[in-house]
Amino acid sequence: MWTRTYSKTFKNINKEAIWRIWTDVNNWPKWHGDLDYCKLEGAFTVGNHFMLKPKGIKAVKIELTHIEEGRKFTDCTPFFGAKMYDTHELEETPDGLRLTNTLVVTGPLKFLWIKLVAQNVADSVPQEMEALVELARS
Repeated sequence: MWTRTYSKTFKNINKEAIWRIWTDVNNWPKWHGDLDYCKLEGAFTVGNHFMLKPKGIKAVKIELTHIEEGRKFTDCTPFFGAKMYDTHELEETPDGLRLTNTLVVTGPLKFLWIKLVAQNVADSVPQEMEALVELARS
């Protein structure tokens, strides 16, 4: 299993605004600079899926696997021989709102998907988190 976690605490940010942006999957390209589109049909609920189209590569189907309303959610991208889980979490602290993103890749071909996808996703998390917070503040 391969895991990468990134956390940062932000002052003067509304938890509900972050949650609203996270659950508005169709508008993720506003703060994910590397996406052509995201398309969720129906509700942001466990078992539902969305199509995510990164720039330059084909769209992938991602399933919502865990949701704690207003606190965190996990999605799963299945690859041939591996799965990538992406958990987004909010935590109110005395220092501000802590946002945490954790990527986990499992499966016999994880080494391939880490190299092709997961490491790039992990590397983009800090920039996307800043863009998310900027959007929430606007």
